Amino acid sequence: MILYHRIDDPESAAVRRRVVELRLKAQIDFQNVDTDGAEAFARHGSRIVPALWDGQRLHEGRAAVLAVLETLRR
Repeated sequence: MILYHRIDDPESAAVRRRVVELRLKAQIDFQNVDTDGAEAFARHGSRIVPALWDGQRLHEGRAAVLAVLETLRR
């Protein structure tokens, strides 16, 4: 899974914190849409961050991403 985010975006920061809290960091690659993740993020056709690519679908926005993260809780 890939989390597309911006460093200075509060919504992205909240999602990054939740990924760490849920101990999911090993499963989720963080990619900054302003640097390393820019091209891949653009290919998905979105401009909304945070966004989580699950391999099939792009979940856009804080609420959508957090909902997916909760399904991954162990």
